[in-house]
Amino acid sequence: MIGVAMTRAAGEERSEIFAPGLLEGTVVLLTGGGTGLGKESAAELARCGAAVTIMGRREDVLAEACGELARCGEVDWVCGDVREAADARRVVSEVFERRGRLDVLVNNAGGQYFAPAEAIATKGWRAVWRLNVDGMLNMAEAAREVAFAPAGGGAIVNTTLSPHHGMPGMAHSGSARATVEALTRDLAERWAADGVIVVAAAPGHFATEVTKKYPEAVRAGASRSMPLQRLGEVAEHAWLITLLVSPLGRVLNGSTVTLDGGRDNWYGAWPPAGLADEAGVVPVEERQGAG
Repeated sequence: MIGVAMTRAAGEERSEIFAPGLLEGTVVLLTGGGTGLGKESAAELARCGAAVTIMGRREDVLAEACGELARCGEVDWVCGDVREAADARRVVSEVFERRGRLDVLVNNAGGQYFAPAEAIATKGWRAVWRLNVDGMLNMAEAAREVAFAPAGGGAIVNTTLSPHHGMPGMAHSGSARATVEALTRDLAERWAADGVIVVAAAPGHFATEVTKKYPEAVRAGASRSMPLQRLGEVAEHAWLITLLVSPLGRVLNGSTVTLDGGRDNWYGAWPPAGLADEAGVVPVEERQGAG
């Protein structure tokens, strides 16, 4: 199902840093766009003139986000599950038919949970892999076949995670995201002849509503573990995504651009001082329900 497109409103927001109309005429499909970094990225892309479709699994969340994003520019939504190849192709086809083209796919959808490596069950490992790796590949292949091949080119921006030197507490996600970065390089080479560029953004810890599900000790420890000594702002991530979607993104084909406050350069004892509890144990995420 695809939502009704929002019209561009009078007095709509404009980007703080990019030139007006930078992405005018560009059609973007962004997965996981109903909340957090995805929603803010959609907002900035729309502010720069792009026609944006946000994708997710929950219709109510997408519809609410789309209403909020109307102040930024032209945004609509479509429900779908990136983990299913047939659904990915259906979504890309719907957007392509509705808009008449698709220029950029932003693979923002992803997820993980905080747990020591030895506590990650096979089911949990596979769930993270399906969402972060299979979902990216399903959407990328569908976009290339349905939209980019007929048009002679397009762009794919994959979102991964930093740091790259290991992710204690998120080994499943670290492995999946490293795979996405490897695939970004591989697909950039394989699809270059078709005019398709593939780049990746590797954000660190950002102050989003999602981070609130982690204990305060984890959030504070994350800030202290970065040379910048603070969590990133969602607008900063959106600026990076917009930069990669812009014409400059083409010269970064095959690259992964890291935005993490210098955390990728940090090495030290684990856990950082103040992150573990009195017993020396790193607290796990508070989760709702059984699973």
